Amino acid sequence: MKQLDRTTADARKYPEKVIQFGEGNFLRAFVDWIIWNLDRKTDFNGGVVVVQPIEKGMVDMLNAQDGLYHLNLQGIDKGNPVDSIDMIDVISRGLNPYREFDEYLKLAENPDIRFVISNTTEAGIAFDPSCRLDDRPASSYPGKLTQLLYRRYEYFKGDRTKGLIIFPCELIFLNGKELKKCIYRYIELWNLGDGFREWFETACGVYCTLVDRIVPGYPKDTIDQIHQRIGYDDKLVVKAEIFHLWVIEAPKEIEREFPADKAGLNVLFVPSEAPYHARKVTLLNGPHTVLSPVGYLSGLDTVKECVEDPLIGKFVRKVMFGELLETLDLPKPELEQFAGDVLERFVNPYVKHFVTSIMLNSFPKYRTRDLPGLKIYLERKGTLPEGLVLGLAAIITYYKGGKRGDVEIVPADDESTISLLKELWATGDVRKVAEGVLGAEQIWGEDLNLIPGLTDMVAEKLDVIRKDGMRAAVETVVG
Repeated sequence: MKQLDRTTADARKYPEKVIQFGEGNFLRAFVDWIIWNLDRKTDFNGGVVVVQPIEKGMVDMLNAQDGLYHLNLQGIDKGNPVDSIDMIDVISRGLNPYREFDEYLKLAENPDIRFVISNTTEAGIAFDPSCRLDDRPASSYPGKLTQLLYRRYEYFKGDRTKGLIIFPCELIFLNGKELKKCIYRYIELWNLGDGFREWFETACGVYCTLVDRIVPGYPKDTIDQIHQRIGYDDKLVVKAEIFHLWVIEAPKEIEREFPADKAGLNVLFVPSEAPYHARKVTLLNGPHTVLSPVGYLSGLDTVKECVEDPLIGKFVRKVMFGELLETLDLPKPELEQFAGDVLERFVNPYVKHFVTSIMLNSFPKYRTRDLPGLKIYLERKGTLPEGLVLGLAAIITYYKGGKRGDVEIVPADDESTISLLKELWATGDVRKVAEGVLGAEQIWGEDLNLIPGLTDMVAEKLDVIRKDGMRAAVETVVG
């Protein structure tokens, strides 16, 4: 088995055009793969220099392999199974700014650098007032980025053609706006001046994005077979599903500089990222939240089993296509295509997605993912969406605890929520349970008993589940 590096592998080299904050599985399986496609299929011709955003990370492992690694994409594409492995060669090197701060700042002096891309976790985009301009480096990611931008501004003497295009990929809504706020706060805290502020405002762009790809990561269970397939001892193999989506809220001139459409990639440049955020949360996360307790209490363990089950599969499709899809405002064919892609992802034979993992903190998830759709559906149709209501009743039943067969049901949520459900179920009265849960403002931030007909329907579904079981309750919804 050969060591993987640029002396043993046929790898290309590109001029460094992208600074990437983060070296983890997601960025390597998503962003770097997209840039690899751009380099192969367009005239983008850009390499990536990776900056380790925290003191302890993986850039040493990355550098030991000269930035090379293999990506194993698995899934179903238009009904056909896919199991591909490609060597990704776009990363030129990795830097640890905690050890190589001067080298890090030199990136700002490279005229070829045009893009900054990051995924520093949801907690990464945060303002830390203890950061100083002369820190080596600033502890926060926005602080490090501001240091880099200020050096670039000074080095190129405010040249407006040397601004940077910044794509944060952190999984928070309006990530670009949040990052921009942090940078402005550092400009003020560090007294960087109106000139720099104006250069940042006019020469640089910080754009909101939405990313979507399931990345299980390092494939421990199949790594020996993968090593045999590739012929290299690659310690950074990453596994991902084939589906990918990157929505970027940016003008057309940015799209021309990042020509993903010419590479046939699912990267969308749009006026507003908000409807796509709503689409993903509503049509992917929303069904997940309700199919999990319904499927689990029907004797199923994975998302794939739920979708392929003749009865529960009907329930999933009713919730997705008949209810949640009707609450969104994007063109219907586009929504139906997206929902169909989601279903393909749900039945990916290479990914075991256990419903019990999805059911952690189910009430907060229902509040953000499904409750808005329930309200919009009622407003538009004049009736309650039965599937979503059954999903809520299933969550309430799951939180009752007890056993499924020989397995103890142990719901995980806020302790006050768990205690409330125990007290309510101790009454033995499903009407009191429904009223108590729906009226719990600590869960919902409001009294859901005020939604017309909801209390009656939840109580009715709870009664059917208790008397006849979950499958019988699903029958009342799908017919």
